[in-house]
Amino acid sequence: MPEKVLLDEQDIRRAVTRISHEIVERNRGTDDLLFIGVHTRGVPLAKRIAACIGGFERTESAVGALDITLHRDDLSSTESVAPLRSTDIPPDFEDKRIILVDDVLYTGRTVRAAMDALIDFGRPQSIQLVVLVDRGHRELPIRADYVGKNIPTSADDKVLVRLKEIDGSDAVLLVTNGQGKNDRNSDLSKEVLP
Repeated sequence: MPEKVLLDEQDIRRAVTRISHEIVERNRGTDDLLFIGVHTRGVPLAKRIAACIGGFERTESAVGALDITLHRDDLSSTESVAPLRSTDIPPDFEDKRIILVDDVLYTGRTVRAAMDALIDFGRPQSIQLVVLVDRGHRELPIRADYVGKNIPTSADDKVLVRLKEIDGSDAVLLVTNGQGKNDRNSDLSKEVLP
């Protein structure tokens, strides 16, 4: 399967910087912001965005991690279930403006599961969605508030996000599936890396 580099390390850094500024501008500062990354690659992205904002706003924002495994709508049909990961939501969750961060927005099912999981913790003031890549093909009426890059893809393609914290390097790759198979179990099919 051929791979094409869509974003390199510098492109990802620029996207994170731009998104960080957009978040501060839209929210008129950083008061009551809480960053929550969706495992796996949403967590380091949330940390990067919070650190970037901290650098130019001279503030520190809390960052949490969310495991959505038990909220997926395809648990009964999935051949292999991802291992459970830790969820770490700061205790002062209520009435915060949640900045939910994920790597790729595809069908919208991961985001739906993430919102269900968040609501189990309480009632935030709002939830805003950040994605590094929006690849289209929505099955649910979900739209990101902040997007690093919109990338048109075929439903048969895969978008792989690699981040230094997990994979040793930063890149977004498009893998063209030459066999014509369509792996549409969920947004989690977007990544084949551990």
